[in-house]
Amino acid sequence: MKPLHELVRSNVWKLAAMNKTAKMSDRQDNQILLNANENPYNKPLNRYPDPLQRELKTELSRIKNIATEKTFIGNGTHEAIDLCFRVFCTPQKDNVVSIEPTSGVYKVFAELNDIEYRSVLLNDNFQISVNQLLSACDSNTKIIWLCSPNDPTGNNFDVEQIEEVLQRFDGIVVIDESYSDFSTVPVFRKRLDEFPNIIVLNSLNNAWGCAALNIGMAFASAPIIDIFNQVKYPYNICQPVQEAALEQLKNRIEIEKHVSILLLERDKLLSAFAELSFCEKVYPSESNFILVKMTNAEDIYHYLMDKGIIVSDKTNVTLCDNCLRITVGTKNENTLLLSALRQY
Repeated sequence: MKPLHELVRSNVWKLAAMNKTAKMSDRQDNQILLNANENPYNKPLNRYPDPLQRELKTELSRIKNIATEKTFIGNGTHEAIDLCFRVFCTPQKDNVVSIEPTSGVYKVFAELNDIEYRSVLLNDNFQISVNQLLSACDSNTKIIWLCSPNDPTGNNFDVEQIEEVLQRFDGIVVIDESYSDFSTVPVFRKRLDEFPNIIVLNSLNNAWGCAALNIGMAFASAPIIDIFNQVKYPYNICQPVQEAALEQLKNRIEIEKHVSILLLERDKLLSAFAELSFCEKVYPSESNFILVKMTNAEDIYHYLMDKGIIVSDKTNVTLCDNCLRITVGTKNENTLLLSALRQY
C-alpha cells in the first residue's frame, strides 16, 4: 500500500492536519454550554447530537469486536461510499475500478464526484478475475470496489481472490459487506490489521431490520477513520436515531432469531423457484435475496406487480438478462409470492 498521504487528496490531507480546534464531542455533562448558539430550553432536543456517536460506537465495538477508533458511523452506507470518493479521488484526474454486475450506487457516486468509473465483467460463475481487475487499474486508480455478498448476484467472491487483490493493489480496496450477516463466509472487517488498505462497509439496515434508521458503518484503520470524521457533515446522525439504534442493538438475540428464520425461508424459496417451469436458473445466494433467471422476467415482474407483489427487475443489468431479484420476506409473504407464481 502507498503511504496514506499519497492516497488522500492533498487538500483533504491539509484540512485534516489543520483541524485541531475544540470539537463538540469534547463536551462534558457538567459544563455550561455557551459556545454553539443552542437554545438552553426544550431539553433534551435543544442540544446538538454527539458528532462521533460515542455510545453507539462503543456498543457496536462490543458486538463487532472492532475498536471504536476503527469505526465510522454514517447516514447509511451511501455516506461512507461518498466519503471514499471525496477523501481519496481528485475529480477529473483519478479513477476507480469495480466489477459488473454489482450495486449501481458506486457508479452513481463516481459520476456525482466527477470520477472516472471503470468496470470489469464477472465470469459465468459471477466470480472476479484478479488479473483482469488489476489490468484495468493504472497510476491514477485510487479505489477498487467489491461487494461480497454481491448485489444483485447474491454470491460471495472467493476469499483467496480478494486477498490477492488486497496484496497486489497499492491503493484502497473497499469491500461492501452489507449482506454478510446472511453468509457463513468469514468477514474481512476482522482483518483490518492485516490489510491496512482495506475499508469494509456494513449496515444495520438488512439483518438488523433497521432500514428506517439508515445506519451505515465503515471499518478501517484508525488514520482513515479519523480523516472520514474530519470530512463528514458534523452532525450526520441525529440524537433520536442514535438512541433508537442503541435500543435495537440490545435485541441481538431476537435479531439472530430473525436471521435464522430468513435463512430457512431463503432455502425454501431456492427449492421452490427451481420447480417453476418458467424459471431457467436459480442462482445460489449468501444474502437475503435471490437472483432468478426467467423465460420472460418483464412479464412476470408486471404480473406480480398487478398482484400487489413488488420485486426488482434486473433485466437491463449486465449479465442479468431476464433476471428478477427477489427479497426473502416473511413466511406468509413468501407463501403468497409462490402462490402467485404458480398461477402464472
